[in-house]
Amino acid sequence: MKLLRTIRLDPSDTFIFERAAEPGEWAVTGTFIFSGDDPAALEGKQRAAFRAGFLGVSSFGWSTLVQIVEARDVERLAAIDTLARQLVAELGAPSMQEAVAAAEEEFEFAASLCNHPLDTLVAIHRSTNGGEIRETFRTLRPKDGPKPFRAFTFLDVEGEEEPAETVDLAAMAKKPDRSP
Repeated sequence: MKLLRTIRLDPSDTFIFERAAEPGEWAVTGTFIFSGDDPAALEGKQRAAFRAGFLGVSSFGWSTLVQIVEARDVERLAAIDTLARQLVAELGAPSMQEAVAAAEEEFEFAASLCNHPLDTLVAIHRSTNGGEIRETFRTLRPKDGPKPFRAFTFLDVEGEEEPAETVDLAAMAKKPDRSP
């Protein structure tokens, strides 16, 4: 079976969300978090989470992207249990039994998004229309088959000399702009 795991290609989640999910957490859409809110009234980091966040079930933090990965049934059951415990602790679910039922629904929906090849990245966009929350999903796949996703690639260059001049960006930022 396939499920969603959080992935972090760069550190941006750590400053755009109030609480960022840790890379590698099982994830669900998390739209239920906003069910009692007025999305138009959300601001700042809450608004960012509403618009583009998947919920990491262990941290109850947000991730901009998730990755479709293979999951064993024992992992799915453990993730459901973790989410159910979070629903009780963080949101005051009335009972563990009801929390488990809700967590199972969330993971069923998350699994329904996994009808793409493994390692596909998924992004979410939430909006409101007529007072209802709408979700759209976008998938990102590497061309020519699966490859590790990296935000940046660094190359070691051998046999070349160091550049003769260096640039001090911090000093440049402190200088007043002298453009006409």
